[in-house]
Amino acid sequence: MSDGVITPQETVERALALSEADGCVVIADEGSTANLRFAGNTLTTNGVARSSRLTVISVVGAGVGVVSRSAVRADQLADVVAAADRAAREARPSEDARPLVEGAVGESWARPVEPTSIDVFRDFAPALGEAFAAADASGRRLYGFAEHIVTSTFVGSSTGLRLRHDQPTGRLELNAKSADLSSSAWTGVATRDFSDVDVAALDETLARRLTWGKRRISLEPGRYETLLPATAVSDLLIYLYWSAGARDAADGRTVFSRPGGGTRVGERLSPLPISLHSDPARPGVECPPFVVAHSSSRDQSVFDNGLPLARTEWVSDGTLANLVQTRHSAELTGLAATPQIDNLIMTGPEGGRSLEEMIASTERGLLLTCLWYIREVDPQSLLLTGLTRDGVYLVENGEVVGEVNNFRFNESPVDLLGRLTEVGASEQTLPREWNDWFTRAVMPPVRVPDFNMSTVSQAS
Repeated sequence: MSDGVITPQETVERALALSEADGCVVIADEGSTANLRFAGNTLTTNGVARSSRLTVISVVGAGVGVVSRSAVRADQLADVVAAADRAAREARPSEDARPLVEGAVGESWARPVEPTSIDVFRDFAPALGEAFAAADASGRRLYGFAEHIVTSTFVGSSTGLRLRHDQPTGRLELNAKSADLSSSAWTGVATRDFSDVDVAALDETLARRLTWGKRRISLEPGRYETLLPATAVSDLLIYLYWSAGARDAADGRTVFSRPGGGTRVGERLSPLPISLHSDPARPGVECPPFVVAHSSSRDQSVFDNGLPLARTEWVSDGTLANLVQTRHSAELTGLAATPQIDNLIMTGPEGGRSLEEMIASTERGLLLTCLWYIREVDPQSLLLTGLTRDGVYLVENGEVVGEVNNFRFNESPVDLLGRLTEVGASEQTLPREWNDWFTRAVMPPVRVPDFNMSTVSQAS
């Protein structure tokens, strides 16, 4: 084309044809974003954007060169491929080098890219306006943003691989504040297209929490029976998932390392029959059914691009079943090759109760809203620290009786699995801390008998 713009499929084919390496993988990502932002019950901004990124992975012998650039025009393609080929020729042999995955052309490969647009908010925006009006009438203010991203990823290789995945990712973060701004509450949801977002129900939840916050109660730090909603559970377990690399575990670096050598795969982590798994075909949280690796690390390998993914149990019936690893690390550990998958699902025993039902059966305990500013303290135990935010409530005799001060917590999600006394009904949720990077989570609320609130926090 005269403007130098070509389709991602054409980009992949031309890049593969230009490469003079022994092997080549090309990944073309086409992205589009639509967003709304609002503050004080008023829409403040909206916009759309487009992006593209090309990654060329060249293999010469066991050496690999990776070059990734944004907005590559047709007349720049040869330079990008030449740079990757040159880097591969100059590279030292890669320890994770394996034969490239072979494949054929997928059925959806040739279909044009369909970007998102502001129209994705067609039904959501009027509902948001109604929530603004209700909030105005009740003396509260709503803040937040809604974002929808569609990324089309094309993976082609010199071994015949032609795979494509279109990934919609939507999220809504909604924060309510009292008229004097002294109290706040947060909720959020993940969605594929905003058609399933019930704004009125979310606003009703926030209004109820602000009502709870009218009574303030001071509590000292300590260990409290605590109900963690699905969003807080997701933030803790996503970090566990990110820390579950088999290579590091086998090298004795993490909480999943077995004393004396090896990994803890096969060891029971929880007395409850919980499952922690990933499944690219799980409805509502679908994700790429094949490996997409733009670079190599201890937990992923560019040589695995295109490797099929299927449901993988990380914790099965309370027992550690698998750790994240490549074909290379699988050979080192003697375990199955189980690459990371872009969703995470936790389930507990059949008949799990809702969070509301768990509250109703609580004699005395804390109800969290969400966690934030989570940081790792000790990788050997996976001890995390962080803060509570936007509402911690005291439950007495099955009722929420008021809002308490915020705390800093110190807990290990691995240790928590062994101390859970109840696992509720799983639901799709939005992580608060990690939703810039990970949104596809299905989690239950849980009851912990002795959650460690280590100090009082002044955070609001």
